[in-house]
Amino acid sequence: MRIQPAAQEPVLDDDLLIAGDNAEVMQRLPAGKFDLIYMDPPFNTGRARARHTLAVVADAAGDRVGFGGRRYSSTLLRTLRYDDEFGDYLAFLAPRLTRARELLAAHGTLYFHIDYREAHYCKLLLDEIFGREAFLNELIWSYDYGAKPRRRWPAKHETILVYVRTPGAHLFDADAVEREPYMAPGLVSAEKAARGKRPTDVWFHTIVPTNGHEKTGYPTQKPEGVLRRIVAASSRRGGWCLDPFAGSGTLGAVCRSLGRRFVLVDENPVALEVMRGRLAPPLSPPARARAGRT
Repeated sequence: MRIQPAAQEPVLDDDLLIAGDNAEVMQRLPAGKFDLIYMDPPFNTGRARARHTLAVVADAAGDRVGFGGRRYSSTLLRTLRYDDEFGDYLAFLAPRLTRARELLAAHGTLYFHIDYREAHYCKLLLDEIFGREAFLNELIWSYDYGAKPRRRWPAKHETILVYVRTPGAHLFDADAVEREPYMAPGLVSAEKAARGKRPTDVWFHTIVPTNGHEKTGYPTQKPEGVLRRIVAASSRRGGWCLDPFAGSGTLGAVCRSLGRRFVLVDENPVALEVMRGRLAPPLSPPARARAGRT
């Protein structure tokens, strides 16, 4: 993976992590080269998003009480934060979506990840830019985590709008997608139950577990399982995938595991730091040995 600033001309000869404004970077990328573009922009919630990372140690005079009455003290290690508010959200998105369509190959697909507050507005904008006939799916990612308000139905889903560059000519490999268990396996044959079923347009998938191996600490990190379905279905081995709002770099991690090439773009220094650590190539045994001696 090569890391470069936005002002440097991008060349698709290696996986790229580009530091800069995605509007500028997308103009520099070559048109018609990408099998897949995944866009997960800020959701325009009107508030700052933050995640705090704590170190917790046993301390008889500590401020936290755990199992069996044991006390612990905590120290704030870092805070990851970004602002999530735009005066005109659709005006922010429109030029980026227009360029995304130009960057897609003829068989390419855009996956646009948004929440319920903006999904209906974004759908109208995408219809205008791509054409209503290019709309492929509305995917619902459902999870069960976090606060449960008592005066309305808890909002526990996000929306992924799927548009193709060329209606009817898009790549979609249903057989490459991991299958999932039948909800009522007794209603199908033993062979079908063992094989599992293809996912529908409603995906039940947990968020990134707090103590899971994927966790980076980035506030809006998406689980690899959700991105794995997208990449497997709508890109080829060796094909190029783009994430202009790369955040924690989940698309890059999934592309690497599935044999795809990737371009990740972000201007947030914290996001760039997280991605460098997450996507750095593993040390060879001799290098690990040398590192251990320093």
